[in-house]
Amino acid sequence: MYLGLDLGTSGIKALLIDDDQGIVTSAHADLHVARPHAGWSEQNPQDWCAAAETALLALKASHPREMATVKGIGLSGQMHGAVLLDQHAQVLRPAILWNDSRSYIQAARLDADPQFRAISGNIVFPGFTVPKLVWVKENEPEIFAKIHKVLLPKDYLRLWLTGEYLSDFSDSSGTAWLNTAQRRWSAELLSATDMDISQMPDLVEGTEQAGRLRPEIASQFGLTLGTIIAGGGGDNAASACGVGTVAPNRAFISLGTSGVVFVANQQYSPNAESAVHSFCHALPDMWHQMGVILSATDSLNWFAKICGQTPPELISELGETLQAPGGVSFLPYLSGERTPHNDAALRGSFIGLGHGSDRPALTQAVLEGVAFAVRDNLEALRAVGAEITQATAIGGGSRSLYWLSAIATISGIPLEVPQDGDYGAAFGAARLGMIAAHNLDPVAVCTPPKIARVVEPVQQLTAAYETAYLRYKAAHQRIVNFNPTM
Repeated sequence: MYLGLDLGTSGIKALLIDDDQGIVTSAHADLHVARPHAGWSEQNPQDWCAAAETALLALKASHPREMATVKGIGLSGQMHGAVLLDQHAQVLRPAILWNDSRSYIQAARLDADPQFRAISGNIVFPGFTVPKLVWVKENEPEIFAKIHKVLLPKDYLRLWLTGEYLSDFSDSSGTAWLNTAQRRWSAELLSATDMDISQMPDLVEGTEQAGRLRPEIASQFGLTLGTIIAGGGGDNAASACGVGTVAPNRAFISLGTSGVVFVANQQYSPNAESAVHSFCHALPDMWHQMGVILSATDSLNWFAKICGQTPPELISELGETLQAPGGVSFLPYLSGERTPHNDAALRGSFIGLGHGSDRPALTQAVLEGVAFAVRDNLEALRAVGAEITQATAIGGGSRSLYWLSAIATISGIPLEVPQDGDYGAAFGAARLGMIAAHNLDPVAVCTPPKIARVVEPVQQLTAAYETAYLRYKAAHQRIVNFNPTM
């Protein structure tokens, strides 16, 4: 048996697979985000451990024999979060999360230093870890002075499980401290932010051993003492392992809280000016390019909460067949936007509202707005050389065939829908645990799933959606002019 732990923004998932990679069982525990000020997004790291405990105890209760035979554990998690620890491994303040935009001023200042893009291969986005630390230095100097270690979210779980300070290259790529080409911490970038390499965790590949279970943890959850923990990966790199996006030009589109267009590469191909992310993959000698939408299903969840409905209830009002685009445009910038705009101050809006704009019309606009943002990301990736002719659809939003049909039509590419199953980050993490436990060939383990269906573009609506996409682009420019970046 092999165990995958995925620390998301809204919850943690624990998933067991067997030697044939069949899913045995899974458990989930909820998490909540604190937003004490506009643009802030925080969680208490101890809550992650409590949620992991809840999920692991559920697995122990339902499958004690299987838990006792776990040979490898993989970790995945939300990226970019800043967990600040003192010399006693105590948390100094709530973790600042990936979708926190408070450090946009610090990010712009760092990004103006050319060595950051040159060494990290990426724009210094406000959501990345480095500007968060500079914000803490400037606004909470007494906390900054006590920092002994900085960890990413999943690696705080690793510390809890193993007592060791370790991370992997894929997750660390999203800090802006990594020399992404050479797969090592950059002393130059750390020094530029008054940090030292001694404050960073040691680095391993996602497929390598990165700690073993502590005795008290093994006993509590019915696991074997000394079970191997894999390096693991950031959530998207782990998802790529789960869905088999581990060969050049293979791609997936993820509709989760955030949206991601991900393509694997065998070479490092940065192009920071495009706002495309260039990160290490969780597999050795591989990299990936990625476009990121900050509010994908988060946009629909936001609208559903206002309406007092569930997202499936809203989508069901549209029917099963893709309709022609509506007259309302929605810009999904609820938390700003990354690719291709790199603008933390952008905010969302409905444009084109009229007396006939009922709830289904607004639901349609939300789905279309996210689909147009996916098109923006595909265009950005193609501009830097990515060859994407089809993609696998994953994430909670991919359960809606209406939404997938809109994305396929707007983007002009077919979308593969895997057979029923869980191929996300927790599954990918479990695969990494399997690889680390037995030193297996990563590509042989991380195979693509069987495809249940392919969602093709609706050709008779292509022209109408192209016109609607141009209207969306014009609406974006109107919003930029109305509310320029601060």
